[in-house]
Formats: sequence, C-alpha cells, structure tokens
Amino acid sequence: MTRPVSRFPVPDLDDMPTDLRDAILRVQEKSGFVPNIFLALAHRPAEFRAFFAYHDALMDKADGLSKAEREMIVVATSGLNQCLYCVVAHGAILRIRARDPRIADQLAVNWRKADLSPRHRAMLTYAERVAIAAQQIGPEDHAALAEAGFSRDEAWDIGAIAAFFAMSNRLANAADLMPNDDFLMLGR
Repeated sequence: MTRPVSRFPVPDLDDMPTDLRDAILRVQEKSGFVPNIFLALAHRPAEFRAFFAYHDALMDKADGLSKAEREMIVVATSGLNQCLYCVVAHGAILRIRARDPRIADQLAVNWRKADLSPRHRAMLTYAERVAIAAQQIGPEDHAALAEAGFSRDEAWDIGAIAAFFAMSNRLANAADLMPNDDFLMLGR
C-alpha cells in the first residue's frame, strides 16, 4: 500500500511559485529524488521559504560544528521526538557525512549507548535538554559544553538545531509526513 506524502495537500510542481519549483528541481538534480518535506511544505510558500532559509542557515554553515555533528544532533533529537521522517532522512545524510553506516541507527534508537566521544556525548546531552526539557537548562549545562571544548557560538548552534528540529519533528508528525524510500539505503 502506498501512503500519501502528507495528510495535507501536495501541489504539482507546475502549480508552485517559480522559486519553490526551482529549489525543488535543484535538490532533485543533486540527490536524484525530491525529499517529501519539500513537497509537503510547498502548499504554504511563505512557510516553505522561511523553513528552508532557517534550515540552511543552521545546517550549511562552514564554521563551528562539522556537518556530521549537526546531523548527529538532528538524528538523536528526532529519535527522542519519535519523528520517523527526520530520523530516516537525516539518518541517511548522517551516514554519508560521518562515513559510518551504523551511527544513525545508534543515535536514533538510544544515543546514550552509541559509540561516541566525550565531546559528542556533551553535545547530545545538551541537545536532548533543549529538545525535551529546555526549561531546565542552567549554567551547569553551558559549563559542560565549554569543558567539552565547545565555543559559545557552537553552544548556540547545538541549541538552535535541537530547537528547530523539535519544531520540524512536530510538524512532520502532525502532517503524517512519510520518508522517501530513497533515503533507506543511502550511506549503507
């Protein structure tokens, strides 16, 4: 049985504003398929633009956290938030960026049992706190990040990524967004 991409309307490419269609076609050219998140958000063009502008600002930075570390945060917190779409999609990206076929599954199921460095444990401890108990964050949380070698800008990025994807996880779950099968074997 083939499930729909989302429980909300998914417009045809020909019916989308030109900038959205062009962005989607660029992603398709690069990856070989169109990730369902692009299709699901296309029915709300202003939100599509805002979502991907913030996503790209967080995830495509050249300085600070590595691209693999950024994806580790996404996968671990998406697992905590039980977001099938983000675990599968970002798990594929993480496997590729980390060059490790096992890391995404470990982080998604229980990051505390994964083979991680002390630096990455500190990073994911803070990310988890932001994702599910941000009201409890205190000076000791920031001290632990500093002790692990994270700068203030990197601490911000860890928190911002965890917070952004907490929102994204909730949106994907509310929309019943299904991951593309194309993600399943990437990086394995």
